[in-house]
Amino acid sequence: PKKMREIDNICRLLDKGENDKAIRLLNIQINTHEADDKLYYMRGNAYFKSGNWQYAMEDYMQAISINAESPAAEAIKMARNILEFYNKEIFCQ
Repeated sequence: PKKMREIDNICRLLDKGENDKAIRLLNIQINTHEADDKLYYMRGNAYFKSGNWQYAMEDYMQAISINAESPAAEAIKMARNILEFYNKEIFCQ
């Protein structure tokens, strides 16, 4: 089906680093399938790769609120560790 083809296309864009295009397509998918935690997880990954950490964290949290077993639960832990390390480097702590 169509949704799976779109997801495959989005995955290819993410693999190629075309995060902005992937985010635009994910926005469309989320508008149609707003209860799909995988879409929020994927968009969170795209935002994270783009350096938009706030939006990434928000999407991970949304995915977790839909499905506590979402891979976003692990992604948010890793993102927090990365951001904590990054922030310590900035402030020489």
